[in-house]
Amino acid sequence: MKISTWLASFSALLLWVNTLRAQLPPVFDSSRMATVQTTATVRRYLSPEKITWQTPNADGASISNAARFLLPGNGQADLANQNMCVLKSSVTAHPAILFDFGKELHGGLQLVTGMYKSGKPIKLRVRFGESVSEAMSDIEPSKNATNDHAVRDMVVEVPWLGKLEVGNTGFRFVRIDLLDDKAELQLKEVRAIFVYRDLPYLGSFKCSDELLNKIWLTGAYTVHLNMQDYLWDGIKRDRLVWIGDMHPETSTISAVFGYNEVVPRSLDLARDITPIPQYMNGMVSYSMWWVLIQRDWYQHTGNSAYLQQQASYLKGLLGHLCKKIDTNNSEDLNDGTRFLDWPSSENKPGIHAGLQAMMIMTLKAGADLSKVLKDEATARQCEAAIARLKRNVPDANGSKQAAALLALADLVPAEKINREMLSAGGVKDYSTFYGYYMLQAKAKAGDYQGGLNDIRTYWGAMLKLGATTFWEDFNMDWLPGAARIDTLVQPGQKDIHGDYGAYCYKGLRHSLCHGWASGPTPWLTEHVLGISVVAPGCRVIRVAPHLGDLRFAEGTFPTPYGVVKVKHTRLANGKIQSTIKAPAQVKIIRE
Repeated sequence: MKISTWLASFSALLLWVNTLRAQLPPVFDSSRMATVQTTATVRRYLSPEKITWQTPNADGASISNAARFLLPGNGQADLANQNMCVLKSSVTAHPAILFDFGKELHGGLQLVTGMYKSGKPIKLRVRFGESVSEAMSDIEPSKNATNDHAVRDMVVEVPWLGKLEVGNTGFRFVRIDLLDDKAELQLKEVRAIFVYRDLPYLGSFKCSDELLNKIWLTGAYTVHLNMQDYLWDGIKRDRLVWIGDMHPETSTISAVFGYNEVVPRSLDLARDITPIPQYMNGMVSYSMWWVLIQRDWYQHTGNSAYLQQQASYLKGLLGHLCKKIDTNNSEDLNDGTRFLDWPSSENKPGIHAGLQAMMIMTLKAGADLSKVLKDEATARQCEAAIARLKRNVPDANGSKQAAALLALADLVPAEKINREMLSAGGVKDYSTFYGYYMLQAKAKAGDYQGGLNDIRTYWGAMLKLGATTFWEDFNMDWLPGAARIDTLVQPGQKDIHGDYGAYCYKGLRHSLCHGWASGPTPWLTEHVLGISVVAPGCRVIRVAPHLGDLRFAEGTFPTPYGVVKVKHTRLANGKIQSTIKAPAQVKIIRE
């Protein structure tokens, strides 16, 4: 599908959503949906968009009328028994069908059966997949397909003239196999059960580059899927609250949805299960990310009551961190796992440099919050520790992750970091998590055009491979000869999902919907639309657009008082003309 066609369809759907307040995620045609409300989420039932594959030589003898699954359903078995798909097996041949639901989603599968001759339950194998390759795979070691975190490969029995709902995972594709020998199964419907929070997209982004528009939306949708009972990192694997991973995710939530209770709910869970001096998720950096998220969340929401609830834990954590500095003014965080992200995890000097920078960033955020809480003693303690840490500037040792943090912590000039490291080799050594901080460091260096180029190249490559959400990891070296994730891998092609990955995401275990990869969404809002929060609660917002090679950019930004609307247009003389509308309670500073 052309990007222009995709965006036109999306625009029409978003208008419908906002008008009727149905508030669907901006990806699905409502004519294929029915809705059931639960406490935090809704369940929508979706018919497949297409049948990608079925058993070879299925000439009607083993599979007939499979196209009926593409029609809207109602989830109800009935006595009319009309227009059924019939699957027939022999002792040696067992029919199977692979469905494509069009977009990555979270949930399960609904199967509605008819009146077949045996009148008994029939066994099916159901396989969910984030790619065609995963849905077609077995659980075996060669490509590392697993049932970790969520069971995605199972054998079930469907009832005669009834309905079965199975599954709770992240997927786009589903394969069903008829397992019983000499069996006949009549199926009326096979529908995805889409489970998500029913939220309006208050933030928006549109510019003269349709690829960037799609990237912004894809990042927003990736995080939206992970906003379940808690804020997860992945909807197939890593259905956990990883606090470090949450920072790009909460930045995206602030830019797209504004306040949502899933953020404090998840922050509080991590706090409550991690007594000091333990580190959140066992990683020294993740407790620091908790402080940084608290600072950013307070800036956006202005919720002093919630911040006050963190006062005791915050004071204890900051006091602990201030003690973790050795006589050489170096971070001494050796009592937990030393970690930035997986691609940098073997670069110990790089990790040290990154943690040194993170200590400064964290203690600065901690000092700011302590002053709000009128805890001047802790604020002074943090400031004294920062002064010590700034006397020691470690080398990044070739790590773009560490380099970005050194720039953001003002340990090394951002222009030098960008020129000598971040721009070297383009997006080589980018990662989906720390790519956000690499982009932020480029913006700090004033290289907004470089940031746009890197977003197009790196995140755009995932879209060209068929992605509808952004991935746990991605490497440009994987591209040559790779098949798209929405097609069968042909001889001579690489399986982009099954053949790559490392550490905890080898092969098909790799998550193709990971919230930490959403960095371009808040980055485009902050730096292209130019919207940044200056005073807590969005009472003061600075608007300083950087269009780079774009002709125009416009969008909205949610605040506690309503949305801020901006539109920037490049005039013939090269100057930028801006139109800004904001709620009366929000002061706008133009730059």
